[in-house]
Amino acid sequence: MANGAVSTQQEVYIGEAKVKVEHPSILNVLTKREKAKENLAKVRHKIGVYSAKGGVGKTTIAINTAYALKQLGYKVGLLDADIDCPNITTFLGIKERAQGEYPLKPVEKEGIKVMSSALFVDDAEKPIIWRGPLIAKMLEDFLENTDWGELDYLIIDLPPGTSDAPLSTMQLLELDGIILVTTPQHIAALNTIRSGRMARRMSVAILGVIENMSADAPAGAIEVAKALNTEVLGIVKVNKKFDELSDAGRVPAAEDAEIKNEFISIAEKIAKNK
Repeated sequence: MANGAVSTQQEVYIGEAKVKVEHPSILNVLTKREKAKENLAKVRHKIGVYSAKGGVGKTTIAINTAYALKQLGYKVGLLDADIDCPNITTFLGIKERAQGEYPLKPVEKEGIKVMSSALFVDDAEKPIIWRGPLIAKMLEDFLENTDWGELDYLIIDLPPGTSDAPLSTMQLLELDGIILVTTPQHIAALNTIRSGRMARRMSVAILGVIENMSADAPAGAIEVAKALNTEVLGIVKVNKKFDELSDAGRVPAAEDAEIKNEFISIAEKIAKNK
């Protein structure tokens, strides 16, 4: 290879096997990564909330963790990276619409900066039917062309799965780490373990695991923590207040004392780690 040339080969995994493939877009990825880094230079910590399993409550964990960090005195942003199925604005009762001009401006809700594809859709029930390239472009805009300003924490609610949007986020953004979310069921824990192993292959640190919708003694979080050699950040018990308050566009960690204490404990562990 000539001096100064950049290899277009990239190591990828097929199952457990590592192979080298020709990747013509790697220069493009590196360029976009630098643009995102420059745009987010005033954001101290970027943390993803993630699980390959849908329905485990990633959005609930992301929102309430963000609010707990805000209550501890930090400047916080909240990014809904689930581009085609956004829920954060509904959970927060946000009715405003974002301006479609660059740089994009987050909507502020009780001092937290929020960005979501839902801010650009007139009808919350209208489906966002986009192919991968359009989803990737909007995600890039949120990372490269949004004026987040100065933040201590940007909490990113990642979509489920191990491809497209979560992959793009990990490629484009130098995450400080991810918080894994599981429920007590073994199948949820198994999928969350897959999530953690994907993150590590992308060189993203695992900050810990939270068990959501827990009934008694933790089960799923213990399974995940042992498999990935990480810590249990918190156990969030089943509580009807989550549904009641979230459905009304209100944040449980801001209004219910028991839930607030659970998430303050989680936020303190995150802040201590970072």
